[in-house]
Amino acid sequence: MSEKKYELTDETISFEGRTLHRIRALVDIASAGVSRGDLGGYAESEFNLDQSGNAWICEDACVFGDAEVSGNARVFGNAKVFGNAEVFGDAKVFWNAEVSGNARVFGNAQVFGDAEVSGDAEVSGNAKVSSDAEVYGNAEVSGNAKVSGDAEVSGNAKVSGNAEVYGNAEVSGNAKVSGDAEVYGNAEVSGNAKVSGDAEVYGNAEVYGYAMVFGAAKVYGNAEVYGYAMVFGAAKVSGNARISRKTDYFFVSPVGSECGVLTIFRTENGVSVNRGCFSGTLSEFEDAVRRKHGSNRYGDEYRLLIKLARLRAKEWLKEGE
Repeated sequence: MSEKKYELTDETISFEGRTLHRIRALVDIASAGVSRGDLGGYAESEFNLDQSGNAWICEDACVFGDAEVSGNARVFGNAKVFGNAEVFGDAKVFWNAEVSGNARVFGNAQVFGDAEVSGDAEVSGNAKVSSDAEVYGNAEVSGNAKVSGDAEVSGNAKVSGNAEVYGNAEVSGNAKVSGDAEVYGNAEVSGNAKVSGDAEVYGNAEVYGYAMVFGAAKVYGNAEVYGYAMVFGAAKVSGNARISRKTDYFFVSPVGSECGVLTIFRTENGVSVNRGCFSGTLSEFEDAVRRKHGSNRYGDEYRLLIKLARLRAKEWLKEGE
């Protein structure tokens, strides 16, 4: 029989009707900075912390129920791991974080702050879930992804790559956020939607259905992108935009004296324009062009694009009848 690395002591606490025992190291665990005789955190039984490997529970952390910590994993601070949860590999759960249900945290993943991972969720790779974020359901956070703030990732949603979800953002359903994409503010990505590349979805924006936002596109304000719509490239869709098809917007770049991006898109009431710091109606944009550029080549260029936008607007209004 292999030598035990720790024992349960008689020092106990009661937590949710369970008796948890402070653990004591019986051997040195160099990689965990633990010497023989050192006291650790709390476990309900020897099932909770594998007697092999270098995994350790320390400080006032608690592991109980059918939860198990193994491999080189660490649980410390005031963290709690319970239910049928598993923490293994080189994963770390610390501060006031909780991992419960059938959740699994593994690889080099970290769950910390007041974050919660529950249900059948998985956090893996080098992913980090922190602050007051919640990951639950069958959701997966992997790669170098980060979920923080008061963000929620739920359902069958997947956040991967270098993606970040933060603020009060929600990613749910079968949605996927990947690449270097960011979803933040009060934004929601749901259904079968995908946000990828360097795209950003923020503010009160919603992306749902089978919609895709990718490239360097930005969707923000109160915009909605849904159905089978695709917003990509350097497009910027904001305000009260309602994009449900590929033809509900277009963008041109480089354009103007600053070689920027001009995006013209459908809204609830007609047509709006984004160009640099400008955001407004097509008529307002026309006035702004007249004041700034007059009859120079940039003004001529913009007027041609405004003419195209008005033709497109007629199609949108006709379709809405």
